[in-house]
Amino acid sequence: MVDASHDGNDLITPAAVEDVELYHPHSWWTRYVFSQDAKVIAIQYACTAIAIGLVALVLSWLMRIQLAFPGVLPFIDADRYYQFITMHGMIMVIYLLTALFLGGFGNYLIPLMVGARDMVFPYANMLSYWLYLLAVVVLVASFFTPGGPTGAGWTLYPPQAILANTPGGQQWGIILMLVSLIIFVIGFTMGGLNYVVTVLQGRTRGMTLMRLPLTVWGIFTATVMALLAFPALFVACVMMLFDRLAGTSFFMPAIVEMGEQLKHGGGSPIMFQHLFWFFGHPEVYIVALPAFGIVSDLISTHARKNIFGYRMMVWAIVIIGALSFVVWAHHMYVSGMNPYFGFFFATTTLIIAVPTAIKVYNWALTLWRGNIHLTLPMLFSLAFIVTFVNGGLTGLFLGNVVVDVPLSDTMFVVAHFHMVMGVAPILVIFGAIYHWYPKVTGRMLNEAMGQLHFWITFLGAYLIFFPMHYVGLVGVPRRYYEIGETSFVPASVHDLNVFITVVALIVGAAQMMFLFNLVWSLRHGREAGGNPWRATTLEWQTPQTPPVHGNWGKELPIVYRWAYDYSVPGAAEDFIPQNQPGTLGVTREAVA
Repeated sequence: MVDASHDGNDLITPAAVEDVELYHPHSWWTRYVFSQDAKVIAIQYACTAIAIGLVALVLSWLMRIQLAFPGVLPFIDADRYYQFITMHGMIMVIYLLTALFLGGFGNYLIPLMVGARDMVFPYANMLSYWLYLLAVVVLVASFFTPGGPTGAGWTLYPPQAILANTPGGQQWGIILMLVSLIIFVIGFTMGGLNYVVTVLQGRTRGMTLMRLPLTVWGIFTATVMALLAFPALFVACVMMLFDRLAGTSFFMPAIVEMGEQLKHGGGSPIMFQHLFWFFGHPEVYIVALPAFGIVSDLISTHARKNIFGYRMMVWAIVIIGALSFVVWAHHMYVSGMNPYFGFFFATTTLIIAVPTAIKVYNWALTLWRGNIHLTLPMLFSLAFIVTFVNGGLTGLFLGNVVVDVPLSDTMFVVAHFHMVMGVAPILVIFGAIYHWYPKVTGRMLNEAMGQLHFWITFLGAYLIFFPMHYVGLVGVPRRYYEIGETSFVPASVHDLNVFITVVALIVGAAQMMFLFNLVWSLRHGREAGGNPWRATTLEWQTPQTPPVHGNWGKELPIVYRWAYDYSVPGAAEDFIPQNQPGTLGVTREAVA
């Protein structure tokens, strides 16, 4: 083992280029609406994502009510139910989680954490948000078109996605969905290139790559992955749009519908599945890697202890990102594939668990003998670790071909997917908001409301999705509008459906309290000061809180150490900021 130093003035090089003057707003419109300030753009992303996320929440309520109390809401017929499934899934995965982690946290934190005044391309950054907003508007518009939104399922599998008997298949629903996704990818590409170039070229003096906080590493790696994965979704949407509007047959085989031979022929539905999941599985880690980075920073800060194995954590993030591109077909076991391919993808699925497990071990070792403060960010971080481990364990079942095939179309998959891709990252989002809200607003969120919000959300999520695993194991299929008196479904399933629905309504209502807390604390929250968590990273060292346009005043900060000097023996306080010079500090880690 060798020691790799994170400190020392030998890493402080002269500025390569002169400081560039920013565009300064001249009116309310250019300050708050058409803003080029990454912090304002981040808040725009977050507010838009939360707003469309509330739509997805209401859709989930309606689906649960239908499953628990069939027919109690007369307007929910089979078509509406499948439309709700489709829109709920797509909104949550793409328009909420991706946009919030990369567009929201990425825009706010990257310039501040790397010591930059703003993103490298502020105008393109502004355009990326407005294209995202346009994508959301186009998506929502499908609710108001004849036939409503598409009901093809959130994976949009052809051929049924564009057939007449699928809701929205031969009307505007599927068209608007595909156009919205195309616009989203274009907008994200503009923002994503900004994040990558800012991390690589916009860092302040002394901020080497191995001094970056893990939050930046997570967002950076996820962005690179998205720039490589989203083109597959983009071309799949364009090709299906041609199939729907121009009569091409990229994905449409020869098919008879209602006794009529359609004009399509020779297309491959399986090719769409490959394109979709080549995007779809990296998308899991496009959401998870920023969450991993954020949790690492929250745990280190609120346990008052340096992160264990920093370099190992960085390489685990990079390796997870790389491996996520060679596991996509484990979503396609039931599509039929050569057994050797099944073996390959099952093996890579198990291998990717290794760097993920390394991160879990390092979080546990960071907590070990730390001065743990059970603040709201720490509670949500601990809840995330437990939830992600639980979801990962059920993923081991589904990564195995012979187990996945009988479970693939059951509620077991719904439970697993929501624990890993729904509950876990949303817990991180809540923890991150409680942590950085004081930086954004200068005020603390209400602690009592936050505690109530945490316990209802955390316990409620388990009361929803743990029983759902059992429902799947007894064979209850997913995407069924109504179970009815099916012979193989025991009575306990109907009781559990009622229980799950009641808990889901309560957990959803708790999120309204969280939103109220966000608004109420803007005026009535306790003043936070510049660094309420006594954190080391640069965003907490700005001259003003909230930071002004340009972030740093006249002089950019100079970084002298890594981001995790907590509880350093001999130090005057239990943290040493990154921009504080000196040699005092445990700023070395063991690397292989």
